[in-house]
Amino acid sequence: TAIVEAAQASGLDRVATEERDAWAATSRGTGELIVAATEAGAETVILTVGGSASTDGGSCALEALEAAGVDPDIEVLCDVRTPFEGAARVFAPQKGADPDTVERLTGRLHQLAQDAPRDPRGEPMTGAAGGLAGGLWAHRGARLVLGAGYMLDAVGFDARARESGFVVTGEGRLDAQSLDGKVCGEVATRCLHRGLPCHALVGQNALERSEQLTVELASVDEATTLEELEAAGRRLVSRG
Repeated sequence: TAIVEAAQASGLDRVATEERDAWAATSRGTGELIVAATEAGAETVILTVGGSASTDGGSCALEALEAAGVDPDIEVLCDVRTPFEGAARVFAPQKGADPDTVERLTGRLHQLAQDAPRDPRGEPMTGAAGGLAGGLWAHRGARLVLGAGYMLDAVGFDARARESGFVVTGEGRLDAQSLDGKVCGEVATRCLHRGLPCHALVGQNALERSEQLTVELASVDEATTLEELEAAGRRLVSRG
């Protein structure tokens, strides 16, 4: 089994701000890493997605797999629940796309979906990484799972939560996307189901009050320095 991180091959952080091109960016590098892992002997590839620069529906990653003639078992750990057709609308603006480019990208995704062996539109998580998850699901039968839940299970979160009086989670920017499959939202949801108070320490809180109430976060505090984090921690302990 091999683990491939899409952000290391096709990630937005790999491209300088002035060089970002939402239309031209591709997922081919991720496909090449999957090929390399397979040729090195991996029969199963766990692909973590998120933070990608591309919105190509995984078409270029698929081209790399096809050219190499490899067909590994692929499990995709997704960071959002967004369906395939929503990938451009939700994520392309942060990749440098203006409104016209978002429309063009959306049209391209719809065309890719129509040409696929099975239609990824409407399927949860298929829009992750600019539709890369959906392309692999549609053409290669990849299994899509929420990465947040996968990682929480891997570290034994539920057992640890049962022994805790409250839980603290965090994120750089807390917003509506945080509740759509990301770790912060998954932690809050699991705590809600257990009646366990969940507090969030974040760099910036952009969550509407109504959205905060959907997962019943006990508190949300902004902290951007070590001193602020330590002070927030002391306040949480004093609250009990």
